[in-house]
Amino acid sequence: MELALSIVICAHNPRKNYLERVLQALEFQTLSKDFWELLLVDNASDRPLTTEIDLSWHPQARHIREEQLGLTAARLRGMREATAGVIVFVDDDNVLDSDYLETTWRISKDFPFIGAWGGQIKAEFEVTPPSWTKPYLGNLAIREFERDRWSNLIEQYETTPCGAGLCIRKVVAEKYSELVRNNPQRANMDRKGKMLTSCGDSDLAFTACDMGLGTGLFASLKLIHLIPANRLKEDYLLRLVEGLAYSQIMLTYFRGTISPQSFWRSSKIYSLYLGIRYGLRISRFHEAAQKGKRLALKEIGN
Repeated sequence: MELALSIVICAHNPRKNYLERVLQALEFQTLSKDFWELLLVDNASDRPLTTEIDLSWHPQARHIREEQLGLTAARLRGMREATAGVIVFVDDDNVLDSDYLETTWRISKDFPFIGAWGGQIKAEFEVTPPSWTKPYLGNLAIREFERDRWSNLIEQYETTPCGAGLCIRKVVAEKYSELVRNNPQRANMDRKGKMLTSCGDSDLAFTACDMGLGTGLFASLKLIHLIPANRLKEDYLLRLVEGLAYSQIMLTYFRGTISPQSFWRSSKIYSLYLGIRYGLRISRFHEAAQKGKRLALKEIGN
């Protein structure tokens, strides 16, 4: 029987109780296991996941070890190993609704013009977020909406899926793999160890548009993002904002749409103003974003 989906979990030193919930949600999907395979890509974890995680409940599951550290390297390995026409990336802290795979399969059939898509991402916090974190929680891959939307416009973030639960066609994955081979720097946009860089998922989704396909978000696709307490600490969120700002500049650079003139180089003066006007915390977050932009612009020579 031809497989409909390849499920790829990329994990580096995962929190075991989170990963067990991820796998339990997959075990009880409404789509028969005959129609999908499960690939657990161990991205250079300190303790090999083959000794930690049992996949025997799935007849078409494989442990894969990728020694090159980095989320992009792990994703690329999953793409190479996947055999189905649609790949679903599930992070090691993503708990899918029971019909996620069945809905993904239906979308792949009903919307052949869409090459990359995702859905709603609801947060489950280990601890209640402090009130001051509210402006920054969107950076933790939380996304809720009521209506489906799609487009074939690059940089149309209103229709661009996040990496959590990202669904892509194998032809898009193959094209993206070619882009990274031709420019290995693209692999540096996503997580690598403790580095909080990102936007590799956007680069991957935009590749669908490069091919004349579209990107989309579907309200019927739902998952829960498990968020541990340490991700609500100011130091983590500052590093996240810096990494995101850096990665957004690099993404526009790789895609040929950067406008360095739009970057305000007097950002330290503005940060001082924000500190006086709104408080030191807002000033610190603004400066973290500007630091990420400066690092990116220095790297690309602007």
